[in-house]
Amino acid sequence: MRITGIEPVAVRVNRRGDWVFVLVHTDEGLTGLGEAGQSGNDALLVAFLKEFSAQLVGQDPLAINRLRQNLARVDGGRIARTALSAVEQALWDIVGQYAGVPIHALFGGKVRDRLRLYANINRHVADRSPEGFARAAKQAVDEGFTAIKLAPFDELRERDHVRTGAQAAWRPGVARVEAVRRAVGDAVDLMVDCHARMETSEAITVGRAMVDCDLMWYEEPVKHTFPDQLARISQAVPMPTASAESIFGVEGFRPFLLERVVDVLMPDVKHCGGLAEMRAIAEAAGLCNLLIAPHNPSGPVATAASAHAVCTIPNFLILEYAWGEVDWRAELTEPGEAIRDGYLSVSDAPGLGYHLNPDVVAAHRVP
Repeated sequence: MRITGIEPVAVRVNRRGDWVFVLVHTDEGLTGLGEAGQSGNDALLVAFLKEFSAQLVGQDPLAINRLRQNLARVDGGRIARTALSAVEQALWDIVGQYAGVPIHALFGGKVRDRLRLYANINRHVADRSPEGFARAAKQAVDEGFTAIKLAPFDELRERDHVRTGAQAAWRPGVARVEAVRRAVGDAVDLMVDCHARMETSEAITVGRAMVDCDLMWYEEPVKHTFPDQLARISQAVPMPTASAESIFGVEGFRPFLLERVVDVLMPDVKHCGGLAEMRAIAEAAGLCNLLIAPHNPSGPVATAASAHAVCTIPNFLILEYAWGEVDWRAELTEPGEAIRDGYLSVSDAPGLGYHLNPDVVAAHRVP
């Protein structure tokens, strides 16, 4: 069996970006599926995929380790790494289809049949008032989700925002979190994503200001490139912390493994190098008694890929689900995602277990 080409497929989602999928075609009729969204530049991503296609045509798709090693030599930062991660996902899909088993069986099999999800409501919420966030959170809970995440600190986009006192720019964000907690009650887990918009002392102040919100975690108040500052914040705030959504390769997680930087690591299957790399990261984290909660504000393909990886590991905590972005998500793949009561059942079909619905793709495809 030989690879005959790589095809990018993008569908229009909303103001926050598109879902970009990658098809790897073979001469035996098997097609692998991966997801490559949120690279930061879709046009450049497609250019990297064309470069990868030129390297991969004629190669054996079952030789994942060799192909990944060759592609990893391309020096293109996050965008090239996202393209590589998507191709890697698609190759595992081909291997699973070829062998007639689900991807998780290739990794030794499941330790759990379903995965708890949390609803990331941020991409859905257009009304950014406390009431707007609260309504969305309550709707997600009514649909069965038992955990909610929001990114409430819109006012912290500028570096010179006010950080202290009664006029501090973070105060409206805390008000949004408080409104969501009131709306969903005490039994629902609540997470807050800061999108690295703070500096260390400010992050400590904000974390302490949210103590009564009983957060499941406080996510990336400063960039992952400052692990010493994240460690200081983790020691000072009253709730667990989380980070590392943009890191590539297990070697990139080294600062988070040598010392206790945060409590929860968040590798993203679209950026970390793919399925096998996510498992390697999880295994390394397990040696340090760290939990894995994959970053995944993504489409259904990355969700399925993440599920195949983390259903095989013991230190999985919870998986992100991009709630409420489009009303046709359930029809985009065949079959649709099996979500019930806030849990995703992991597919036992060969490979990834999903295919794109050509009619839905055609209706929303980006030229």
